[in-house]
Amino acid sequence: MSGTADPQTPRLSMAARLVIVVLAVAGAVGLGMAIRTGLASRVRADASLKRETQDAAVASVSVVHPKPSTAAEELTLPGNMQAFVATPIFARASGYLKKWYFDIGSHVKSGDLLAEIETPEIDRQLDQARADLATSEANLHLAETTAQRYQSLLKTESVARQDVEDKVGDLQAKRAIVDSATYNVKRLEESQRFQKVYAPFDGAITARNVDTGALIDAGANAPGKELFDLAATDRLRVYVNVPQTYSRAATPGRPADLTLAEFPGRHFRGAIARTADSIDPASRTLLTEVDVDNATGELLPGAYVSVHFQLGAQTPAVILPANTLIFRSEGLRVAVVRDGRAELRPVTPGRDFGNEIEVVSGVTAQDAVIENPSDSLTSGTPVRVAK
Repeated sequence: MSGTADPQTPRLSMAARLVIVVLAVAGAVGLGMAIRTGLASRVRADASLKRETQDAAVASVSVVHPKPSTAAEELTLPGNMQAFVATPIFARASGYLKKWYFDIGSHVKSGDLLAEIETPEIDRQLDQARADLATSEANLHLAETTAQRYQSLLKTESVARQDVEDKVGDLQAKRAIVDSATYNVKRLEESQRFQKVYAPFDGAITARNVDTGALIDAGANAPGKELFDLAATDRLRVYVNVPQTYSRAATPGRPADLTLAEFPGRHFRGAIARTADSIDPASRTLLTEVDVDNATGELLPGAYVSVHFQLGAQTPAVILPANTLIFRSEGLRVAVVRDGRAELRPVTPGRDFGNEIEVVSGVTAQDAVIENPSDSLTSGTPVRVAK
């Protein structure tokens, strides 16, 4: 009958409802899982971004390890070569140059006559002084005779004692006048001997500043007014400024080789003679004198020379690139990576090789030194070594 209800219908409806509920629950579970997965992904992304931000905040640096310097070192320094003895020769007598006997480049011996000066004024003054001496000697002779006569008359009381004392006093005054005239004659005779100019030591004439007929002024003892310049060149002095770092090696007696551009391949043997025994506060160097024999006369005073010192084993040093140095007001520094952080260390420089520099203290060959450090880098700054 059509009006009768199907007994299976309620059961199908309940199954459908169960399926719907199951699907709804599964959907809710899937949605929850998707939400949790999305949240976890976002957390991971946030953590990754944080790590990347932190990593970006740490400076990435490149490092270099110092290279050990050689144990045996040769120190080469510029030097200034000078004559062992050099002096300007001035005139001691005024007048006119009568004649000169040696020109520049001439080698002279001690006592050789270099020039003669005409001194007519001194000659006439000497003639006058000799005449004054003769007059004073004549007056002295008269005073002696008179004093003796008065002393004889005093014995017979023919003259007053006062008159005798006057004559004796006059005699003493005349003797003083004779002494003064004698010294004046000797002075002028000595001045006259300076008409001839002699070489004071063996050497070479390096300059002649006068010619025949020139007016000579004995009082003009200024540079450029000398008659000759004389230099002893058989032995030369070489002055060199040794850096303070190597000053302990500059000891008298230590050998030194000299090289000059005009003698390629040749070495001239010398030795340290003496030092200033004091560091120059302006250049922080020790003035050192190296003596070298020059019997052949090949070496010339005033020449530029390179001085080579064999230093031997010195304080261990390392070589660093010049771009690792940091110039600060408190002194020279380098940055070293230690436990992931930068550490600024003071260093003592040695020789400068241009792109590289020698460091004698402050770092070792095991240190990781930062290349091209930032000017704002400070100790304790986190850094990461770039691979």
